[in-house]
Amino acid sequence: MPAIRPRHLCSVAAALALTLTVPATTAAADPGPTALREVLFVGNNWDGTADVLKSSGDFAKIGRINVVPDKAQRMAEINADPIKWIYFMAIRNSVGEGHDQFVDDMYATPDGRSMVVSRPSFADVVSIDLASGAVNWRFAVSGYRADHMAVSPDGTRVAVSASTSNTVHVLDIDTGAQLGSFATGDKPHENVFTGGGDYIWNMSIGEVNTDLDAPWLDWTKGDRRITVVDARTFQRVKVIDMRSRLDAIGLKDYSDAVRPAAFSPDESKLYFQVSFFNGFFEYDVATDRITRTKTLPKNPATSDDRTTFVNDSRHHGISMKPDGSKLCVAGTMDDYATVVDRTTLQEGPLVPVAKPYWATVSGDGRSCVVSESGADQVTAIDFATGQKTVSVPVGDHPQRVRLARVPADWTGPASR
Repeated sequence: MPAIRPRHLCSVAAALALTLTVPATTAAADPGPTALREVLFVGNNWDGTADVLKSSGDFAKIGRINVVPDKAQRMAEINADPIKWIYFMAIRNSVGEGHDQFVDDMYATPDGRSMVVSRPSFADVVSIDLASGAVNWRFAVSGYRADHMAVSPDGTRVAVSASTSNTVHVLDIDTGAQLGSFATGDKPHENVFTGGGDYIWNMSIGEVNTDLDAPWLDWTKGDRRITVVDARTFQRVKVIDMRSRLDAIGLKDYSDAVRPAAFSPDESKLYFQVSFFNGFFEYDVATDRITRTKTLPKNPATSDDRTTFVNDSRHHGISMKPDGSKLCVAGTMDDYATVVDRTTLQEGPLVPVAKPYWATVSGDGRSCVVSESGADQVTAIDFATGQKTVSVPVGDHPQRVRLARVPADWTGPASR
């Protein structure tokens, strides 16, 4: 057997060392998926912040995010453009009730690393890194105001209403690249993905910032309709004008501006609110007709003068328990929230809350969570009893509340 020379010994040793170290280096570079926890995002519209709460239980606060870290840059752009400045001030003095609107809606990316936010006053959508608080990407919507969003069931696409251009943009949630867009009625508002992400339903609400609120002036509010599109091709599948459906059941004086809405678990029924109405409707998708009307109690302290309703919405916020048995309704101008049995449409206790602006469902499905924009807190109501369980303080004028997932050890951006 030939002798192994010293330089060969060095080569063998180096090869063995490489063999042993490569797997360790590879493992260190790929730590695997981050462990995530479910939370609630609460958008504080006038603050320009979002509070992050536990998704159930005591709903304790976990952290806070500044959703306008680029505020100085955005304001410089607005102040340099007279048209943008006019729209910025119009938003402040109309729908903003004298305040700037810095966060309308927000969702998390599937990996829990970023929050995607629509910012009405800045007419954009941004992705904010949850670890650093920095902006990952920004998409400027067409027109001058961004509004409600929706995320596809697989978490990859986000649809945002551009309310002054009558357009919905659909974006890649990771990059902000536009995948497509579609035209809507006047002032697109709520968006909902259905069919496992195959369709997008958009509800346009028309003009809500005028005092032309009498039923006989309803025609001044514009083209209000539901637009249903294919979520991949963005081609229109169906248009639903609730005017004829309301007229068919003798409700000619009711607005057809569809506000927040919730589908039944099988998506066969749509429950929706309309402008000025203290209640909601049940719409059967297959037969294309309104099947039931639920009128909820009025607060005696609330004026019936429609011009006093904020943005035409007497009630704004509706959600459904995951098993489909209960609805939760935010009675915005009537200062209460209530749980409604879906079978009988009987409401439960009227839980006093201050100007509730949205209703969602807790992570465990046991509670309805409403944002109290008039008290700067969110309140949980037990679906089983209809009673309040807890209130948690948040920032200035909370509106949208969404379930999300963030890294399990996250408590806020490192830079804050």
